[in-house]
Amino acid sequence: MARTRRPVVDGWFTDDTVPEAEFRLLGTRCSACASVFFPREDGWCRNPGCPGGELAEVPLSPRGRVWSYTDGRYRPPAPYVSDPEAPWEPYTLVAVELAAEAMVVLGQAAPGVSTADLAVGTEVEVVPGVLNEDDRHVWTTWNWRPVAQERREERS
Repeated sequence: MARTRRPVVDGWFTDDTVPEAEFRLLGTRCSACASVFFPREDGWCRNPGCPGGELAEVPLSPRGRVWSYTDGRYRPPAPYVSDPEAPWEPYTLVAVELAAEAMVVLGQAAPGVSTADLAVGTEVEVVPGVLNEDDRHVWTTWNWRPVAQERREERS
């Protein structure tokens, strides 16, 4: 039986079946003040100094720099899905500054990335991830992963 892939939260990121290089978080931009929001805002501009405006979906920058990070040593609330009977596995939580959007986005590090792999200022990229799976579903999300040295050298 094929499992159904489901995003943990609809509309927060592109379909995870796109090539990894095209995977993006999705935000909204206000037409009046150009403020960008994540998670998405479909009702009104959250900038208190803005009289409103239309909001359009925008893909966010695929790379940013670590602003802060820590070990997650607690079982997070919904939409996180986990078996309460299973032993808890700590994870790495990363706050990433997206300079072009002038914002910080919080997310989990990719599997295998620990706090030892990070430092404030480390360049990271957003990649598709799996939050949980069972016999019927795979819940998809995003993760932050340090940009490989080879990719940094190619862009220099």
